[in-house]
Amino acid sequence: MNTLLIGSGGREHALAWKIAQSDRLGHLYAAPGNPGIATCAECVALDLSDHNLIIEFCRDKAIDLVVVGPEAPLVAGLADDLRDADIACFGASREAAQLEGSKAFTKEICDLKDIPTAGWARFNNAPKAKAYIRQVGAPIVVKADGLAAGKGVTVAETVEQASAAIDDCFEGVFGEAGAEVVIEEFLTGEEASFFCICDGKSAMPLAGAQDHKRVGEGDTGPNTGGMGAYSPAPVLTDEHIDVVMSRIVQPTLEGMAERGTPFMGVLYAGLMIGDEGPKLIEYNVRFGDPECQVLMMRLKSDLLPVLLAAAQGQLAECEPLQWSDDPALTVVMAAEGYPGAPKKGGEIAGLETLSDDSVMVFHAGTTEKGGRILANGGRVLNVTAIAESVGAAREKAYSAIDRIEWDDGFFRKDIAWRALKRGE
Repeated sequence: MNTLLIGSGGREHALAWKIAQSDRLGHLYAAPGNPGIATCAECVALDLSDHNLIIEFCRDKAIDLVVVGPEAPLVAGLADDLRDADIACFGASREAAQLEGSKAFTKEICDLKDIPTAGWARFNNAPKAKAYIRQVGAPIVVKADGLAAGKGVTVAETVEQASAAIDDCFEGVFGEAGAEVVIEEFLTGEEASFFCICDGKSAMPLAGAQDHKRVGEGDTGPNTGGMGAYSPAPVLTDEHIDVVMSRIVQPTLEGMAERGTPFMGVLYAGLMIGDEGPKLIEYNVRFGDPECQVLMMRLKSDLLPVLLAAAQGQLAECEPLQWSDDPALTVVMAAEGYPGAPKKGGEIAGLETLSDDSVMVFHAGTTEKGGRILANGGRVLNVTAIAESVGAAREKAYSAIDRIEWDDGFFRKDIAWRALKRGE
């Protein structure tokens, strides 16, 4: 089965690594890929905004399945155009991708299907949004409605902080994503992520994870795309998962089908686990990054046939995926300056001897020049390990980091502190 993987980050390296293990794989291409992905796929320089070019490539290379990693091509309608060209694609349609592309869209689905979530309001101008904030008070959550690379969310402790976040949105800090804001009730509890593969009608549960969004240790500082993650998430019990499937995921699939926009792809539910049980914070329509890295380390089954079955609407015919009981953990190594302007171009050495069956270094923001690996982004490497306990996986990951030579890199030293506090 010839496969084209779209994307260039750590998530896509993890997917390429897993797909490359499939007995059913013919040839794996990645567009545009990165130096890590190049070790398990043939990287091709395709303009992801040129859908006709991608379709021509798929026909030329007899591609049987396209797997879209990041959210932006989905929101831009790549999956629609591929399907219109009779090319199987694993990924949400443009309309269905609004579950991530617009936070207000998701809230409307929640209201329609009585899905447990935070109370909310939407505004298209700063004065009305600030008046609402003054009325309801703080703490409160301010979100840019559109795609903001994980950085458009502010958990405001004060009215003043919330007002400043509103100004950021409407003054263009997050580009078009901030043209509208969604203001949400502040939920108490512990966050977790849960993932399903969907084919428009049914959902196959995958596994849970917990990530670390803040840049600083102790979960301090600004939000990022994620500084580390681990799976499974101890806070997400089997009982919680039953509730998530019955009260959140399945009603969402029903609501999307009723709208005429069935959801196909990865449904990633960001959850708050509180005294009243799981509540939906928001949806993403792709594997999380860096959650995907720990999920792929734990996954024992062949992923590729499941992705194809979902793309063909035949997910119900698949056997459940099998998972290692051992936890996996990843630590993000980021470039100096992140989540602001990162320092690029620094050489990274010491990677060639690190990967084995229990440790993988997934490349995110890297480039290769003259045989050297250079930093080329904010989040640059995902050092990922699997072991018999969270503590052992963490020790393996940090031990690997100690052998990486990169002057401009930094990382959090407290990944999985919640799990370790529980004694996991």
